[in-house]
Amino acid sequence: MNYIIFDLEWNQSSTGKEEICKILPFEIIEIGAIKLDDKREKIGEFSELIKPQIYHEMHHFTKNLIHLQMEQLEKGKFFPEVMKTFRDWWEEDFLFCTWGPLDLTELQRNIRYYQMEPIADRPFKFLDIQKLFSIAYEDRKSRRSLEYAIDFLQIEKDIPFHRAFSDAYYTAKIFSKLDEKVLHNYSFDVFHIPEDKEKEINVFFDQIPEESYAKYISRGFDDKIEAMNDKNIISTKCHICQKNLRKKIRWFTPNGKHYYSVSYCDKHGYMKSKIRIRKAENEQVYVVKTSKFISEEDIKNIYAKQERARKQRKEKRMTKNQSHPN
Repeated sequence: MNYIIFDLEWNQSSTGKEEICKILPFEIIEIGAIKLDDKREKIGEFSELIKPQIYHEMHHFTKNLIHLQMEQLEKGKFFPEVMKTFRDWWEEDFLFCTWGPLDLTELQRNIRYYQMEPIADRPFKFLDIQKLFSIAYEDRKSRRSLEYAIDFLQIEKDIPFHRAFSDAYYTAKIFSKLDEKVLHNYSFDVFHIPEDKEKEINVFFDQIPEESYAKYISRGFDDKIEAMNDKNIISTKCHICQKNLRKKIRWFTPNGKHYYSVSYCDKHGYMKSKIRIRKAENEQVYVVKTSKFISEEDIKNIYAKQERARKQRKEKRMTKNQSHPN
């Protein structure tokens, strides 16, 4: 299997008022990529400028960041031609690698705008090198800049940053230094959510036992209420023995977007589940549910979070009643 490490540069409207901004907020103007083999050794390069068809004035932020002029872009090829060449170049049996998830989203938005064949019709795996860097060297949650990671790993800065090829080049350098054990922490691109229940994602990450967890990505729902009424979404099942579990802490939310519960398995202990409600590209909502086993100390923290949520709801009701007395 090959690894395709790619990066994009894009331009946007200078005003943000055009109707097209709702359909394609960012127009890709450059694609750069590095191809690595299964040993993470470089076997290919890709770099193309793209001639703009939508935004013909360079946004000041883009101009200052990447130092590209419209005159240079006019010499490029149109997106459909570059995209076809890019797809032919990456060939079969590959895994995308990016610094953060945004490049895959914007690539697929541009593909959709030009009515080209999608990369996939459902969620697919990729490696978020920015996340893997945090897992390998920091707290798993922080997200650092590419240049920060290069400095941290003491990698030589031999070409300028903030161009598609150079940022792909540096991302590949970081990727090559990561320990093999962190590479199992793959992500899912959800530009296209599962079409139906049969295509929903259920995966279990167990390569490191003490960090094992399960992830579920649902099909689309019309709204949050419909999603949270679905029995499969609100159920809690042990991802080791597959036993349906009784909840010790029922689902609650501190903010209306994230929901938490704690269940108990008599074989494996206490399991925390977290639901995140997300908006899909097709205007539906979908659910990402993660579950992992936790300590009794962790349970105390969840009880405290639940109590804070109760107090906030109570204070909100009191404020509302005071503002609208009978």
